[in-house]
Amino acid sequence: MRIGIVGGTGREGRGLALRWAAKGHAIVVGSRDAARAQEKARELSAELTGGVGSITGGSNEEAAGGEVVLLTVPYAAHADTLRGLRGALAGRIVIDITVPLVPPKVTQVNLPAGTSAALEAQALLDPTTRVVATLHHVSSAHLGEPDHAIDCDVLVCSDDQEARTVAIGLIEDLGLRGLDAGVLKNAVALESLTPVLLHLNRKYKTNTGIRITGLG
Repeated sequence: MRIGIVGGTGREGRGLALRWAAKGHAIVVGSRDAARAQEKARELSAELTGGVGSITGGSNEEAAGGEVVLLTVPYAAHADTLRGLRGALAGRIVIDITVPLVPPKVTQVNLPAGTSAALEAQALLDPTTRVVATLHHVSSAHLGEPDHAIDCDVLVCSDDQEARTVAIGLIEDLGLRGLDAGVLKNAVALESLTPVLLHLNRKYKTNTGIRITGLG
């Protein structure tokens, strides 16, 4: 599958690109600075071992051409990025991992005007774009170590069942268990849990995740 990562030169983008490429996907790392994305893609490609996928770099517009497009930008850049890519993202599955954090108070819940970043994304994008909210609770440090097993479940929300299923499959390719967590409105709970986990990380000096029990 061709997967674009908008804003993919950061820590989250690195781990996701390496893990998905190792599973055979074609990854396009995007950035506002295409040259920077191309350089990052070359660095990541050099780290790939035994994978049959690929990692290339380009502009965010190029990344938006993927079958699935992952949005990994700070909340402050969220709305402007989506407005700029609205046409390119029409009809696509967009996985939004954004959390509406307000630095420096990142351990406190912030409910934005649109209730959640994912709901704001759906309102800004073309009606044919299918938004999925997920991957809020996975440590970027763990993702960035491709051989590191991550003990964490991943909750997946969307108003489109097919989009949820696609996202769950991609999460399994990361070595994680994806769980159907219902409609996109439930992203409010997913995004709000992230500051709590950040507090736990600071308090107990660790990288926490979540595990849903009772599912077998």
